[in-house]
Amino acid sequence: MTLHILRDPADLPVDLARPVLAIGNFDGMHLGHRAVLAATAACADALGRPFGLLTFEPHPRDFFHRGEPVFRLTPPAVKAVLAARFGVMLLIELTFDAALAGRDAEAFVRDVLVARFDVASIVIGHDFHFGKGRSGSPDFLKQAGERYGFAVEVVAPLAAEGAPVSSTAIRRHLAAGEVAAANALLGYEWFVRAQVRHGDKRGRDLGYPTANLALDPACGLAHGIYAVRARLDGATIDGVASFGRRPTFDNGAPLLEVHLFDFSGDLYGRTLDIAFVAWLRGERKFDDVAALVRQMDDDSALARRLLTA
Repeated sequence: MTLHILRDPADLPVDLARPVLAIGNFDGMHLGHRAVLAATAACADALGRPFGLLTFEPHPRDFFHRGEPVFRLTPPAVKAVLAARFGVMLLIELTFDAALAGRDAEAFVRDVLVARFDVASIVIGHDFHFGKGRSGSPDFLKQAGERYGFAVEVVAPLAAEGAPVSSTAIRRHLAAGEVAAANALLGYEWFVRAQVRHGDKRGRDLGYPTANLALDPACGLAHGIYAVRARLDGATIDGVASFGRRPTFDNGAPLLEVHLFDFSGDLYGRTLDIAFVAWLRGERKFDDVAALVRQMDDDSALARRLLTA
């Protein structure tokens, strides 16, 4: 099924009219979000309407806290990949700017949900708030739905080990290098998408050629060594990756360096999806290059064993 991505549409195409929409930021598309999407899909199927997702770009926290960018788990391109994977037919991205931030809850319902998108039904999480000053609550939206003629379903929070599944918890796990814990809450292996750039070719000289990828400066992933999987042209390739500042050499800007096992080929300019499977160790400085290479040998062997298992 084709995913239709619309940015700030004035209205919807005829074949996507009267959708059932899940609304929220959905950063992470984690298991809690998946519960909302599942409820949305079920409602859309029952009504015979398109299944859609309404989200906001940039993240509202980036708008309200300029200079303190949020660690995005799923930037727009990654969110679109996951939306398609989870069966979403329509992805609407609304620009979160001063005009939208200043619109009160009633106006958002009347002018956006009803006049522009003519929604058949809305599905939200239990903590969804919207409108100026976050005045629009789930109860408000239910009452507005009664006035304007659309149904509203509120999905209860999903818990894991007694705590709600949340993007905040996942960011905290990734910041600690706890990728297994983060992946358990996500329901998939967390991945980044970036273009391979030219580097200093140092890895090649060490016997470990790498694909170098610059991640968003706001990426809060712990610096260290990881077992990873790369997605390229529909194929999955195992590997080992370093994310950090390379303290043995230049201590420069954070960079993701990925060595793909048993692979040879020109990747410059290609876009890779790199999924993080397991944490191996923290980044550290070595006394000499020989000691670093011995550790890289050990890291690669461990990554192969973990990925095979």
